[in-house]
Amino acid sequence: MLHLQGVHAYYGKSHVLHGVHFDVQPGEIVSLLGRNGSGRSTTAKAIMGLVDAAGTIEFRGRSIRGLEPFEIAHLGVGYVPENRDIFPDLTVHQNLMLGEKSGRKSAPRWSFDDAYRMFPRLKERQHTDAGVLSGGEQQMLALCRTLMGDPDLIMIDEPTEGLAPMIVALVAEYLLALRERGVSVLLIEQKLTIALQVADRCLVMGHGNIVFEGTPADLRANAEVRKEWLEV
Repeated sequence: MLHLQGVHAYYGKSHVLHGVHFDVQPGEIVSLLGRNGSGRSTTAKAIMGLVDAAGTIEFRGRSIRGLEPFEIAHLGVGYVPENRDIFPDLTVHQNLMLGEKSGRKSAPRWSFDDAYRMFPRLKERQHTDAGVLSGGEQQMLALCRTLMGDPDLIMIDEPTEGLAPMIVALVAEYLLALRERGVSVLLIEQKLTIALQVADRCLVMGHGNIVFEGTPADLRANAEVRKEWLEV
């Protein structure tokens, strides 16, 4: 589904990614872990065409490096940034409408009913301006808006940051629901708990590169990696 090989990325003269390599398979949840500044968010932005990058970035066997972000989105890549980027002056329902893609050739996997069934709180507030939602509700909205575009791969940056444990549990259910419908997930997280709970594989980043790859069980068993690259 997604293939990265030798990916370098830059912010101006600042060299952030140093030859990143990994794959995400169809219907797989991959957790990308690491401390702040390790390059996790930059990796997602490089895939999405939001930063200057070099190397191989392929989606479903096609090179997407150099494409515009909207072109990458139309190919089937969804992205939920850390800051959520909702439209505060539009209602919940209007925000979801903006997530829909025009010119679909087949029936989408996700509907408004699916979004409201997954997060009933959004249905209760569907006519409320998104700007007055709580942080957890805004995260639900950002997740569901991306789904309305019917992506085959969704990248989610720090979805549980600052959320109450009950909302974190809802996010975990959301991720598992994606996998059940065959959607691949690249989950960018700091919290080991949810990453180990839902992931098929875990990647750990440090200094702009992948320093560990394995199953959640492998990561649990590797105290040295956790101490050096994850623990504060």
